[in-house]
Amino acid sequence: MLRNSILGMRLRYWLQPWQQIDWLLLLLTIGLTVLAGIEIRSTLLNQDLTDYWWQHLLLGGFGVAVAMMLARWRYEMLLQWKWIVYGLTNASLIAVKIFGTTAKGAQSWIPIGGFHVQPSEFAKVGVIITLAALLEKRTASTLPSVIKTLVVTAVPWALVFIQPDLGTSLVFGAITLGMLYWANANPGWLVLMVSPLVSAILFSTLMPAWWVWVVAMGLIGWLTLPKRWLGGGLALGVNLLFGKLGQVMWGLLKDYQKDRITLFLDPEKDPLGGGYHLIQSRIAIGSGELWGRGLYQGTQTQGGFIPEQHTDFIFSAVGEELGFIGCIAVLIAFWLICLRLVIVAQTAKDNFGSLLAIGVLSMIVFQAVVNIGMTIGLAPITGIPLPWLSYGRSSLLTNFIAIGLVESVVNHRQRFRF
Repeated sequence: MLRNSILGMRLRYWLQPWQQIDWLLLLLTIGLTVLAGIEIRSTLLNQDLTDYWWQHLLLGGFGVAVAMMLARWRYEMLLQWKWIVYGLTNASLIAVKIFGTTAKGAQSWIPIGGFHVQPSEFAKVGVIITLAALLEKRTASTLPSVIKTLVVTAVPWALVFIQPDLGTSLVFGAITLGMLYWANANPGWLVLMVSPLVSAILFSTLMPAWWVWVVAMGLIGWLTLPKRWLGGGLALGVNLLFGKLGQVMWGLLKDYQKDRITLFLDPEKDPLGGGYHLIQSRIAIGSGELWGRGLYQGTQTQGGFIPEQHTDFIFSAVGEELGFIGCIAVLIAFWLICLRLVIVAQTAKDNFGSLLAIGVLSMIVFQAVVNIGMTIGLAPITGIPLPWLSYGRSSLLTNFIAIGLVESVVNHRQRFRF
């Protein structure tokens, strides 16, 4: 009994620096990483890339260690380093354009020590830290503060966009909108920010809806911007301009580029070309039915019918081999992760910690929704990875760094008592 008591005391002493962390949040991310290793092995079982699964698990273990170390570190220190973090973020993205290698049509990777590092993934965390520090004292309740935030985000966003990496640039937009909303930005302003993109899409696809949208944006501008008539007219004019500009840009796109954007609506239009990924993914998920075909028993997965299944389309492997139950379990895991992040944001001791949690939440929600929507035919194929499940060293490590920062917010919610 005495020996057990001593061992228990030693264990509590060893765990003392992490007593306040959110263990459920950490365990959920570990569980998704382990599931990813199993499914990645399944997707590559008949190929020469079977070592990817243990690489994923090995890097996942390293990511957990990094998250645990960050949880002990006081996140408030980042306030003093915000511009250094921002400078390093932009410097790494510039380095990609100079020293980077090109793959899949994008110059996004830098070879370091035999590994290919993707700086745009780590830039997501850099943008979250910078914006959280900017909005920590001056909230987004005024237009100058919102404009300053957009200008700061525009630099790394542009550097990622020209790689070109449309998927990651969209993630930057989602992070910015989420953090601005949490920092008390007027919701009408956020709608006006995305309105030009919506206007450009509607003008080329559904003209009656475009007219309704333009009028609605003019009304929102009139209600929310400081000078009503000027703000309303400006919002109206911008949407009119981008509607026509969108049509011009659409005409400049090549047929295969148009197909990549629109084929998710009707993949059978090009079943052997641009729609092939989506058709095979939906077949795989549908064939899993309720309980799935079982690990390593999926015909689509084992037959290699789905290109890039271990990365962008990993959710289709889950659907085929684990069925509807497995898909629901993954969705519940992501829902619980997001719930814990919201709770952390609400209970953080300061605005900086709260904004860090919301930035990570925005990043994860957007990536999960777009990736899963992509695999089931509800969103265009954009190349956005599914957090912790898709194979990708930089992406996996970035997600664990983000969780480590959130765990630091949790771990230091209460001030030390002496």
